[in-house]
Amino acid sequence: MDDAVHSIISVTKIQQRRPIVQNYSLLWIDGTIDKSEANFQKDFDQIKSVISDVNVFTHPDDCIQLLNTMTLEKGFLIVSGFLGQYFVPQIHSMRQVDTIYIYCSNKARHEQWAHEWPKIEGVHISIKTICESLNKVTRQCDHDAISMSFVANSTSSTTSTTNEDKSLDQLEPSYMYTMLFKDIILQISEDDDKPVEYFVAYCRSKGISESELTYFQSKYHEHSAVWWYTCEIFLYSMLNRALRTLDMEVMTRTDFFIRNLHRQLQQLQEEHSSAFEKKFIIYRGQGLSPEDFQHLQDTKGGLLAFNCFLSTSTEKDVSMEFIKGNLCKYEQNVGVLFIMTIDQSKISSSSTPFALIDKYSAIPTENEVLFSMHTVFRLGEMEQSTKDKRLWEVQLTITDDNDPQLADLVTYMKKEIDGSGWYRMGKLMLTLEKFDDAELLYNQLLEVTSNDSDRAYIYHQLGRVKKDQGKYKEAVTFYEKSLEIYLKAPTQDNPSLASAYNNIGQVYDKMGEYSKALEFYEKSHKIKEKALPSTHPDLATSYNNIGQVYNNMGEYWKALQFYEKSNEIFEKSLPPTHPDLAACYNNIGQLYSNVGENSKALEFYEKSHQILEKSLPASHPNLASSCNNIAAVYYQMDQYSKALEFYEQSLEIMKKSLPSNHPDLAVCYNNMGLVYNEMGDYSKALSFYEQSIEIKKKTFPPNHPDLSASYNNIGLVYNNTGEYSRALEFLEKAQQIWMISLPPGHTHIALIKSNIEHVKKKM
Repeated sequence: MDDAVHSIISVTKIQQRRPIVQNYSLLWIDGTIDKSEANFQKDFDQIKSVISDVNVFTHPDDCIQLLNTMTLEKGFLIVSGFLGQYFVPQIHSMRQVDTIYIYCSNKARHEQWAHEWPKIEGVHISIKTICESLNKVTRQCDHDAISMSFVANSTSSTTSTTNEDKSLDQLEPSYMYTMLFKDIILQISEDDDKPVEYFVAYCRSKGISESELTYFQSKYHEHSAVWWYTCEIFLYSMLNRALRTLDMEVMTRTDFFIRNLHRQLQQLQEEHSSAFEKKFIIYRGQGLSPEDFQHLQDTKGGLLAFNCFLSTSTEKDVSMEFIKGNLCKYEQNVGVLFIMTIDQSKISSSSTPFALIDKYSAIPTENEVLFSMHTVFRLGEMEQSTKDKRLWEVQLTITDDNDPQLADLVTYMKKEIDGSGWYRMGKLMLTLEKFDDAELLYNQLLEVTSNDSDRAYIYHQLGRVKKDQGKYKEAVTFYEKSLEIYLKAPTQDNPSLASAYNNIGQVYDKMGEYSKALEFYEKSHKIKEKALPSTHPDLATSYNNIGQVYNNMGEYWKALQFYEKSNEIFEKSLPPTHPDLAACYNNIGQLYSNVGENSKALEFYEKSHQILEKSLPASHPNLASSCNNIAAVYYQMDQYSKALEFYEQSLEIMKKSLPSNHPDLAVCYNNMGLVYNEMGDYSKALSFYEQSIEIKKKTFPPNHPDLSASYNNIGLVYNNTGEYSRALEFLEKAQQIWMISLPPGHTHIALIKSNIEHVKKKM
């Protein structure tokens, strides 16, 4: 070994801003605001009746700082006349800024300069007129924010099976998960009283106007679901945003309303189907970003799914008004007029209900045809307008989930997230890594069940929640409660018992107790070998987990044998974009990284990452872990700028999706410290290492190997800054833990010994 010190890269396994419940926030900036004044409170309450999230600033920099954090919603701004003339030019071009109102006492003084800026919706001397305008522009914002999924159509001349696989490779996660959510929601049957009560309590905690909540709760049963959906209150925007962002917390609290709305549309379609021709045309106007429009063009011949409830019109002119409003504010956007051909013989009222809702709508002037969520169309011809190059007409033809392009994957996904009712919903939450939502749901289910089998299952799922939250000791407690019930069963070959052993093994693996992990994994594997066919995916998972323990223990080639067995089964039994296949590729990549074969490591990490990008939402923690691991290889290859790029992507996702003390955040902070250390920025390196170790101390037992990695890396920073006594202090802490937690021949033990000797020579 050469005379050099070595850092430890942490590799993760594939495994907050304010809560916003609408598609927009309001930012009010005025250097003279006095929040204690009665007039201010009156104005503030008026605005809150339209937009739940209202932020008040007296300094422009604070307002800009918040705007820069807004990625999923639009901003409406009220700006004082005094600040407006120099503040508006700073923020007008920001995509997150939708509409600006100038609020002042002297209208004539500001109208001339304000007229020069397209996003300024007038100069106002009254909050009342601003609120009247907000009611309109928020509706436009909600209309434009509808979630769409694109499913490409293969044009290859190869076999149909290959074509189908290529098409399914392009399927967006939002399509799968909204489809599953709709399927689950429609199976659940509950009365409306309790859900309405719970929903109102939830909305109150999110700052929704009390007057609106009181009105909604007291009048809910006096109006139809269609009426409430079209009413100018918080509900439409909240539901739209939840389905767009896969916000399971809101989606499950509005489940009663989604069911009611879907069923009313189904009833209206069955009662009034004769109101439409068998085949007819409707319209929808939409402003799309250049990126989304390119995606639309790339999907020609494929499928387009609207994941939210879909508002359309029988009148072309009504749809065109929505396009004009969008293009006026966003110079880069493309206006799209969807011309939708509806053939009633091609769809069923149970899966794709729709209705002309004028007689039932709170706004009966739009000639609106409303479709239930997750309506699917085939994307046809696209024609650019000769009069306006920013305007396109796009032909759509309705289809449904029976389309052969999707039928196999739909069947597979429904089978994978199986069960019934709320138990199935819990599985979907865990798949989406909505752990807090899943924990709340399972605790509620636990309160109402007395059946031993159900209790064992719920304990098991709560164990999984705690494991994925990084609360390993609590996870073991729940898994052991589950195991205790399963062990009472007359046979010990129960698949549920195998699952319990496997998951306890996973937790001990996470805690660095590898011998215990191996013991439980092997117990699980013996049961699975007897009960399952040799190509069953659960057997592949078992091989993978045993391989992971050997990898962690430094027995890399033994680990590779188990990984390869796992990979062979997964490639035979799973669709090519399944996340479990990605996990297997990831672990093989991790192994090659550990033995220094960086090109092979990068090959497998990138294969894994490509699958995850296609199969998971953009904010899923596993994508963060994948970015981390690719970055780690670039770090080993001394490509520090590329490493930092992927670490920053990883950190951005983790901050959005994980608790602030999650172990994976500690991994990312550690690794960014490594890069800054190599780049010679020692103060930044030390800062990231310290953030990492603070999380590890809260999460791991005192002799966990990952603590050693942090102590080692902090020691190396002090070595680089010439503080050798401090360096030695941290390196010896690392050595002490590794001597206890790792086998005697592990490479890390030799590494830390070399690092200590290197520092001692300098003292």
